[in-house]
Formats: sequence, C-alpha cells, structure tokens
Amino acid sequence: MTRTRQARMLRVLLRRSDWVTAGSLADHLGVTQRSIRSYVTSINERTPGGDAIESGPRGYRATPVAAEIAEPEAERGSPRERIHALIRRLLDAQDGVDVYETALELHVSSGTVEGDLRRIRGMLAGTDLSFSREAAVITLEGPELARRRFLSRVVDDVRDEGAHGDDAIRRAAEQVGFDTSSFASVGGDLLTGLRDSGFAVNELAADDVALHIVIAADRTARGHALDPRTDAGEQRARVAGIIDGIARERLGVRLGAGDLAHLAALTLLSVVELRPADVADVDPSVATAVADALSRAARTYGVELSDERFATRLALHVQNLVERAAEQLRSRNPMTRSLKSASPMVFEMAVSISGDLSDALGVAIPDDEITDIAMHLGTTLEVDRSPADKLTATIVSPGLEEMRQRLSQSVVRALGHEIEVTDVVSRHLAGGEATTDLVLSTVDPPTRHPGDAERVVRITPFLSGRDIDRVADAANRVRRQRRLSGLRAEMARWFVPTAFVRDIDAASPDDVIRQLGAALRREGIIDDAYIESTIERERLSSTAFTEHLAVPHALTMSAARTAIAVAVNEQAIEWGVDRVRVVALAAFSESDRAAFQTVFEQFVDVFADPDNARRIARRGVDLPSFLAELAALIDEPARG
Repeated sequence: MTRTRQARMLRVLLRRSDWVTAGSLADHLGVTQRSIRSYVTSINERTPGGDAIESGPRGYRATPVAAEIAEPEAERGSPRERIHALIRRLLDAQDGVDVYETALELHVSSGTVEGDLRRIRGMLAGTDLSFSREAAVITLEGPELARRRFLSRVVDDVRDEGAHGDDAIRRAAEQVGFDTSSFASVGGDLLTGLRDSGFAVNELAADDVALHIVIAADRTARGHALDPRTDAGEQRARVAGIIDGIARERLGVRLGAGDLAHLAALTLLSVVELRPADVADVDPSVATAVADALSRAARTYGVELSDERFATRLALHVQNLVERAAEQLRSRNPMTRSLKSASPMVFEMAVSISGDLSDALGVAIPDDEITDIAMHLGTTLEVDRSPADKLTATIVSPGLEEMRQRLSQSVVRALGHEIEVTDVVSRHLAGGEATTDLVLSTVDPPTRHPGDAERVVRITPFLSGRDIDRVADAANRVRRQRRLSGLRAEMARWFVPTAFVRDIDAASPDDVIRQLGAALRREGIIDDAYIESTIERERLSSTAFTEHLAVPHALTMSAARTAIAVAVNEQAIEWGVDRVRVVALAAFSESDRAAFQTVFEQFVDVFADPDNARRIARRGVDLPSFLAELAALIDEPARG
C-alpha cells in the first residue's frame, strides 16, 4: 500500500509541473504530511542518477528523472503482472491454456490461476471474446480484431489516471509485455508522414494510433494477421503506405493488407482532422442529434449556438466520435482537468450536449471526449465574445505632450487586446474624477484614495516589459474582482442556513448528494426528482471542478429558487478519482438562469487555489464562519 501511494504521489507531481505543498499531497492521498515527507525520502533513496523529487520552501516538485520510476516497484511481479502474462498466453494459444501447467510455470497454485481467470473473464465484458472450457483447458474464443481491441483496452486500464502522451502509453504497454523501444519514433514518424502528405493532423490522437500499430506488429510477428479486406479509396491507400514504411523501418515487421487497411482507417478516424468538405459523409441521424442538443443547450444556458458552420464542424466531430467508439478507439485529451477548472461553464454545456448525444446515438462519451466538445464550444463562444470585455484606462504622465502620446501608443500596442486607453492626462485626477477601470501613472499620486490599490498601476515613462506584466496583472485582478463581486453580494441569499454540514459522514458522492439534497428538500426548494437528476448528472462526468471542490447539480433548472447546500470537511472526501474538501450542491431555478453561470465560474475561481480549500476546511466550522472566510478569499486578490 505504501509503494502504491508513493506511485500515486509521483503521478500527481508529474501531472502538476509546478510546486505542490505537502498539505495538498497529503489531502490527495489521505495521509499525513509526515507520511508525505517519508515518501519523498524513500523515493529519492531508491532513485538512481539523482533525486526524483526536489524539495523547497513552496513544497515538492518532480525532477526529469521522476517519469522513469513512476511505475511502483511493488507492482513488478505482482498479481496484475501475472494476469497480463496470462492474457498474452490466452490470446496466443490456439489450443488453449492448461490451468495446472500454467500454475507450475508461474510458481503459483492452480487456485490462484483460477482466480486470475475469473478476473480476466470479467474484463471481457463488452468485447466479442469469451471463454470456453474443456476439463482444465481454457480457450479464448473470438475474432482477431476483438483480441487487438482487448489488448488496447488492457493497456488503457494500466495507464496512469490522468496521464497522457507517448511516455505514459509506452510505460503502460511495457507492463502488458510489449516491446516499446521504438514507440516514440512510431508516433513521430506517423505525424511527419501525414503532414508531408498534405493531411491536417490531431497530435493528441497520434499516440493511441501508435499503440495500435505496435499491437498490430506484435500480433503479426506471432502469426496473427488480420484477413485482407476489399477497401478502395485514395486517402486510405496513402495512409496505408505511410504506416507500411513505419512498421518495416521502426518495428521490423511487414504488415499485411488487412492490417494496413485497418490501421489506415483508425488513423483517418482519429489523427487526420476532418474538413468541411467531408460534411456529406455525416449520417443524417448524427446531424439531427447535434442540432437538437445544441438547441436545448442554447435554451438552457441562454447562449447563441445557431451558427451553421459551428453546427457542421461539431456534427463532423460527433460522426467521427461515433465511428471511433465502434472501433473502441479512445481519444485522450490532456486539457480535461485544466479546462474544467478554467472554464467550468463551457465544460458544463459540453456535458449537457454530450448527455443528449449519448441518449440519441447510443454511444458512451467519456470526459476526454466531452473536453473535445467543450473546446469546440469554447472556440465559438470566444469568437462571439463582446469587445466590452476590455477594461478602460487613464494614462497619467506629467511632462512633454509627445512623450505622453508615445506612451499611450506603446500601451495600446502591447495591451490593446486587454485595455482601451480613454484618457491621457498630465496630472493625477482628484479622488473620484478618474472613472476608468485602471489608472496607469508614471508618478505616485499625491494622495491615496479608496480603491487606488486595486486600479492604480505605477509604470515608467518608457513602457518596459515589467510594466506590461504589472498592468496585465492589475487587469486580471480587476476582472476577477468583478466576476467575484456578484458572489460576494449574493452569497448570503444563496446559502441556506439549515443546509450546512460540517464533516459529513458519507461513503460516496451519491451519499453526500442525498444528504445535502435532503436538507434543501426539507426547505421546499427541491424534490426527490431533482436529487435523482443530480446523481444522474454526476454519473455523466465528475463535478469535481478543482482538486478540492465539487459542485454537484442537476441538468435541469427545476428548483423553486436558486440555493446552495454545503458540506465542509477537514478530512478530504473521496470524489471519484479526486479528493475534495468542499461540496456545494447547487439547486437552480429557471428564473435564476443567469445565476447558474455566476455560481459556477465564481465558486470554482475561489477554490482554484488548493490553499483556499484547506483554509476554509480548517476555519469554516459553521455557515457564518464559512461565509466570512469565503468573503475574505474573494477580497484578498484585490489587495494583492
């Protein structure tokens, strides 16, 4: 267990490239900070060639050698490794596997092998593979393509949670027994070959296709090639030629026509970007499902999603998604966690759309695919964003008029996308006279007025890079303060005094949702149907929008009024793959639709910093103290 936790800690540090405090790591693993220090020491002691984890005043950070030891040593030679070896035997042995002979070869009892086989049988659920048995001999039945898909799934199950990229897949494939010495070259050569042939590519999917190429080479070398299939098409032939060259040069295997055709099809489904010209290939049922899902999302969230080009692009993407699901080909997106925390409202719309598409098309849409849809949405909503997002600024610069004008021009060149200079003056305006969001001054103001600390930025007469950074930081603080001002003013109205729980006793997210939902139900705010809808929403995608905050809610806005029930735990709560300290069950009414976006974005913004969650968990012992700490956290960035 200790080595497993050490491996989990390494994965957290590898995923978070910046410093991570001992407290945050302890929360994530459910251990003490003393244990974290012990884990760091133990890992570094067994790391050849330098420390895997460096320590500093701000906590711990993974070094470049950390990735090399991310696989826990305790798992080498473990039951999982034994199961992987048994899977490979079953896949290769046409005459089956003898339980007793296998037990002797693996130096375990026949009962252990029988237990492993039961686990493997469970793993076959949803595949076209099955077991047949004659006495002690077990045979795996099913087509070659299903065997390859199963191998891909096994590798995917081994992959570290949240890990992406060729290194993560390579380590997982090694654990399943594949030779991955040329893995990175396969993915790189594939992207290069496709680009050189004029294809637009999706780099995020290249590693998964590279895994399928490695699996195909391994199966072909063992005498298990795919049957040839009749398949015309100039595009597929070009891609097959690229893959043929890679397999021969990098893997030393000559793939057959059936393998090349299949791998080319996978590549065109996932790595090659679709173009608008491909719209004719979209199934009418997919186009209808996308149109209906967008229409419902537009009504629910009060946004404009009627752009025909956007609907076409999304329909192409969903058609691709459906075909990849049929091939059991996953798309990994490394931006899932960051997008959820940075743009929770966009992700929430994507969840709603994905839920409708899943029901209409009968296809499961996991978080990585939801993130892809959210990226499509975000691009469209960004295009439609109003220029009013810019902040206004007054420049104060005594001296020559020419110098003031040059300074103004420099500010516009460097920061025109963020601020609009509306006034250039030679003296500081009296308190209250400057009505702009920011005041950029080359001299200190003669007197300080309330609000100056937030909006007055001292710059030099000849704008420097450091000045630009200071102005950009101030603009971000002002924007954040504006976003949070609504939460600051309204939070007393939203939070229900009888729906606050300190250190909730619950075994699962469903339990937490039911307990908090019951408190709102007793107040007549929601009913049992709303609670069940909230649980259903949680199953679509985790509502842990940051590492320490979950905001469960329903996809409908059927509450009598908008209200929030809160659970605050000093010890983190298991929430799917995350551990959270604060759970805010949000109930929304149709009349408060605008509040939906405010609650999400502002709440997630406050808890984006793990230290904020720990502070509230420590000090928020009841609703008044919780609200006081929340208000202080909202106000603090402005003072910074």
